[in-house]
Amino acid sequence: MAISVEIDKQSGFCGGVIRAIDKAEKYLHENKDKKLYSLGAIVHNEAELKRLKEEGLVTVNYNDLPRIDGSNGKALLIRAHGEPKDTYDKAVAMGFDIIDCTCPVVLQLQKHIREAYARISSRNPEGQILIFGKIGHAEVIGLMSQAEGNAIVIENRKMLRDLMSSGKINLYGPIEIFSQTTKSPAEYVEICATLEEKMSKARELSIERFRGTGMLTIHNTICLQVASRHASLSDFAVSHDIIVFVSGKSSSNGKVLCDLCKSLNIRTYHICSPEEIRKEWFRDDDRVGVCGATSTPKWLLHKVADTILEYNSPESSYGPGQLRPACYGQADSAKA
Repeated sequence: MAISVEIDKQSGFCGGVIRAIDKAEKYLHENKDKKLYSLGAIVHNEAELKRLKEEGLVTVNYNDLPRIDGSNGKALLIRAHGEPKDTYDKAVAMGFDIIDCTCPVVLQLQKHIREAYARISSRNPEGQILIFGKIGHAEVIGLMSQAEGNAIVIENRKMLRDLMSSGKINLYGPIEIFSQTTKSPAEYVEICATLEEKMSKARELSIERFRGTGMLTIHNTICLQVASRHASLSDFAVSHDIIVFVSGKSSSNGKVLCDLCKSLNIRTYHICSPEEIRKEWFRDDDRVGVCGATSTPKWLLHKVADTILEYNSPESSYGPGQLRPACYGQADSAKA
């Protein structure tokens, strides 16, 4: 039996990333004589960034903005992760035209945190906002700004326990907790359960009675599209002999999803590009699964699948319904 390769149908850009890249490409195609500046990487994938750079997209950071000559009238793209409000104010003051590509899901989350902070600030000075997310991540920085920096970011359960033990998280005041949109749903459930248990014990109440106090509000803010991928990717990982997971080195979502695959299939390999594939990973009759993060373009997944086939038996083929692409270099479309 020859090796077979199947590309996960659910992998590839999420809606927010598709929207941002579509807007960038539209601007670049309609304004071929102008540059488009992206404040931070539009997507955490090195191959896609290289492709967009060749289209004319220039990635800059905050320190670069004052040094861009003649910024008046130049376009600045705000990526799907979103930005703090003062970023918009500063960019407009510098003369940039803003192309706002903040994901609608992130915008909604920013609004909810803003409202929660206003609610807590007006009712109880001991109240706190917690955010389950990656410290320093662009989305989290934008979320923190909605609470004027007065929120606590938690990266994992150990960090939560440490903050509770040190008293930095007040178990006796009201708490509202949110999650970065691309985090693991299962890990968020564990974080919230641990917090609820400690808060109820601090009050010497059962979990059921504590819930009636309304002192802990858990907001379900993980993107539904991202959450559904965890379930589908779990099935995909266990139904293949080997998993080749494709994502950029700096992709937070990529790390979460790759770790999920590794927990279910020990033969999971994480790569950024086809050049990292090794022929010795594969057996002659392997059912190979190729999948990726919400920041991984479909064209790259196809390129990886082709490379695996080239390294192995010439009789190999894609899995059912997986067609070899006619060309590469195309961004995911909303229909992909």
